[in-house]
Amino acid sequence: MRKRQQRLFALVRKELTQMLRDRRTLGIIMAIPLIELFIFAYAVEMTVDHIPTAVVDMSQDDESRRLVEALVVSGFFDVDVYLNSEAELIHALDAGQVRAGFVIPPNFAEALQRGTAQVLVLVDGSDSFTVQSGYSAALSVTQAFATDLMLQKIDRLGQDVGGVPIESFTHVLYNPNMDDMVFIVPGLGAMLLQYMTINLTATVVVREREMGTIEQLLITPTRPLELMVGKMVPNILFSFLAMMIVTFTGIFWFDVPFRGNFWLYVWLTLLFIVSGLGMGLLMSTVAQTQKQVQQLSQLVAVLGLLLTGFIYPRPPMPVAIQAVGGLIPLTYFVRIVRGIFTKGVGLEFLWSDVTALLIYSAVIMTLAAVTFRKRLD
Repeated sequence: MRKRQQRLFALVRKELTQMLRDRRTLGIIMAIPLIELFIFAYAVEMTVDHIPTAVVDMSQDDESRRLVEALVVSGFFDVDVYLNSEAELIHALDAGQVRAGFVIPPNFAEALQRGTAQVLVLVDGSDSFTVQSGYSAALSVTQAFATDLMLQKIDRLGQDVGGVPIESFTHVLYNPNMDDMVFIVPGLGAMLLQYMTINLTATVVVREREMGTIEQLLITPTRPLELMVGKMVPNILFSFLAMMIVTFTGIFWFDVPFRGNFWLYVWLTLLFIVSGLGMGLLMSTVAQTQKQVQQLSQLVAVLGLLLTGFIYPRPPMPVAIQAVGGLIPLTYFVRIVRGIFTKGVGLEFLWSDVTALLIYSAVIMTLAAVTFRKRLD
């Protein structure tokens, strides 16, 4: 038992020494998650505003100009182009000059008085985010404009309609300012951590297999499972350090509030790292070269981006696609990290995802250990 501990300690020390000596690789390991965090955080915008917009105002009266002013004041539409016909507007959309357009028909003010006014809204459907934001904003602005006109008309008639029949109050919980960073940063840290743990572990093992150093170690009394643990421990340390860097950057640079139990977050992060290392070890038994490792890692990263709920919600997905996403540990950790980070909840609400992650980690590590041992034998 003592000799086994000594061998294991020697392996861990060897791996740590090698990683610390390779300062370029170590710098890349620490810097890439941070760089990707800044790129994603500043580039990904879930709510589209200031949409380049064109207006075809065939009425040219006070009411049509008020509607255009309401569109601009909303902040969702930047009306910089005025055209003369619907055909010109479609051409501007085809050319990418604008992303949305409004066609106000002739005699708009008179139609408003009769209650028959119509406005044509054209939105560039090639951009899904623009479609969703543009459509919702156009509907909201025009409805508010119509309601304001109706109240003015009632006021001019001197009629008392009493209070508003329904008055709604909306409170956005956990993210009252609807800041995209509160949504992006916790999930992004989890996604980057998964990619790092899988890629780092698989690359290290495959590289040493290509160099023949693993075979040299097996000539010694070192056992396959000791070798596996020796490879994993340094990766756990560096992966955890990278995750903490991303976490504190999100908290102190992007002002993302951390509302939960920090130590619960730490322990569940370590559990998630173990699941990622298991996937990396399993991948190293399949991949023959480092290039294949990169390809498989990128495949898992794409699946993680699309199927785990990091960006796109899972409930609308087909059952088969949800099942595929369930095979990725990030699916469970995204809900865990957002629950702790953003909502401040504990195990009483996260137990199902924590249980799933525990089972996943146990299964993937067992499978990785068996295949790793067979591969070395």
